[in-house]
Amino acid sequence: MFAQCVRRVKAEMYGVKVAGAVVASCLVWGLSTAQAAGLAVKGTGATFPSKVYARWVDRFNELNPSVALDYAPTGSGEGIKQITARAVQFGGTDTPLEPGALKDKGLIQIPMLIGGLVPTVNLPGVGSNRLLLTGPVLADIMLGKITRWDDEAIRGLNPGVKLPALPIARVVRQDKSGSSEGFAAYLAASSADFKALVQVSHKPNWPGKVLEGKGNDGVAELLKSNVGAIAYLSFDRVSKDGLAGVRLRNPAGRDVVASVEGFKDAILGSDVYRKGDDTATLLNTARPGAWPITMTSYMLLDAKPRNLRDTEWAARFVYWCFMHGDDLTKGTGFAPLPDRVQAKLASRLLEIHGPNGDIPKLVVN
Repeated sequence: MFAQCVRRVKAEMYGVKVAGAVVASCLVWGLSTAQAAGLAVKGTGATFPSKVYARWVDRFNELNPSVALDYAPTGSGEGIKQITARAVQFGGTDTPLEPGALKDKGLIQIPMLIGGLVPTVNLPGVGSNRLLLTGPVLADIMLGKITRWDDEAIRGLNPGVKLPALPIARVVRQDKSGSSEGFAAYLAASSADFKALVQVSHKPNWPGKVLEGKGNDGVAELLKSNVGAIAYLSFDRVSKDGLAGVRLRNPAGRDVVASVEGFKDAILGSDVYRKGDDTATLLNTARPGAWPITMTSYMLLDAKPRNLRDTEWAARFVYWCFMHGDDLTKGTGFAPLPDRVQAKLASRLLEIHGPNGDIPKLVVN
């Protein structure tokens, strides 16, 4: 039984026409159910795309009942740590590792999907998409330089919005997080002061007093329970919980709201699409409708596993997501990668080699 490497993904979603590509080298025999019986395949890491991953995992397990695949949303830092230690078969991260780090750790890196981070507020009388912020003003808020919601810098951007005379409470991630790194990278690109004062990392050194929540869930709960708070959350969480996301002014000078269409516009304006550089940033791309804090989320797998069978099923899962995951991504607040990017990445799974030089068998149900 053979399978095509890449299904023709709906290119019209991106407003372009792309010829269907097939990577012939990926046509390989699959594993039998008997070979996989009783196998547990574990992943952990990024919380940013965890709701989509949960949907993918549930469906994959339904189709492959002899394999128990699981993904625990523990944060990008933990995902990198656990896959590096080979404690899991795949790790999730929202910030890509550099080629040198991948080589040193013996890993391959696969982009999976795109989504957006949304600054989100808890302000009486200020609903979703009412508040407008720019990158520099948001940076000053997160630096603790702007400390009240009725500050002139915020009022000047929001004529007609009744801003409460409340102190600003900043809510950030307690754990090592790719979301934190992506948010800090956006702020550093927007503000020279922020770039000079705050380290862009999985756990930035936020100045002053901040409230810390573990994972997206912890941050969301702190936001809800603290009037006057501002946080950064994934778009899917903001939408699902009916939270008050803000509008942002993008590099094209447009005041935009977070949306799946805005994430797609961001990737079309990036070197991910133009040059095939799948680690290129999606932050602050110049397309008119682009959401400025758009991010790619990645999976990491062992490139040279001692036991190919375990990693093989992790690779099959990634391959299955490229083949079938797009439909399951609809309505989640995330967007799939363009088809020509997926076609390139599917072949990367064949860089995995077992002890005898065997490559993974990727056929999926």
